Amino acid sequence: MDPRDALDQLETIRLLMERSALYRRALGPICLAIGFLGAAAAAAAYLLPIQGSTSYALWWLGTAAAGLLIAFTIARKQAVGAAEPFWSPPTRRVAEAVLPPLTAGALLAVPFILGEDWAKRVVWLLPALWMILYGCALHAAGFFMRRGIRLFGWAYILGGSGLLLWWTCPLNQFPPVGDAHVAMGLGFGIGHLAYGVYLHFTEKSVKP
Repeated sequence: MDPRDALDQLETIRLLMERSALYRRALGPICLAIGFLGAAAAAAAYLLPIQGSTSYALWWLGTAAAGLLIAFTIARKQAVGAAEPFWSPPTRRVAEAVLPPLTAGALLAVPFILGEDWAKRVVWLLPALWMILYGCALHAAGFFMRRGIRLFGWAYILGGSGLLLWWTCPLNQFPPVGDAHVAMGLGFGIGHLAYGVYLHFTEKSVKP
């Protein structure tokens, strides 16, 4: 066999193995749907208004659960349309990567749901901590996905850290709960919408 042909075959095998190891569902529609959900949830929570640590934590945990359901539905529809199994090895790797930070984020809300005295005074910390943990989840999943998911994760890590430093500085303590809703809307609503628009114009669509 010609050495050049052998190298071409090895390159083809490498590309096929890489393709099978990466999560290939189109993320644009998922990000857009989650972005609209986050922005709408923030606007509704701010206008109602939803106050207090228990109602705040329950509202946003419910929104997160709805977002996960939407993402699952869209990804499953794409898998069915592509005649591929939904729970593929790449999907399982992504799920295992994001599970620890997302679980930590959910457990972090327990004292706020229980209405602990200290939690009532610092409910505005939740958006910053959730952003940091969500960024860690995206960064971990990025090792099994294409495009700039890891950079997107870093944006949440840095944004959440900056928000945490801003809200804990001596000149800006104890902001109102409404500000925490605004932070969630900007971070998880507008953030996903912006990334979803970017992906809409850059990633190859997964044909149904």
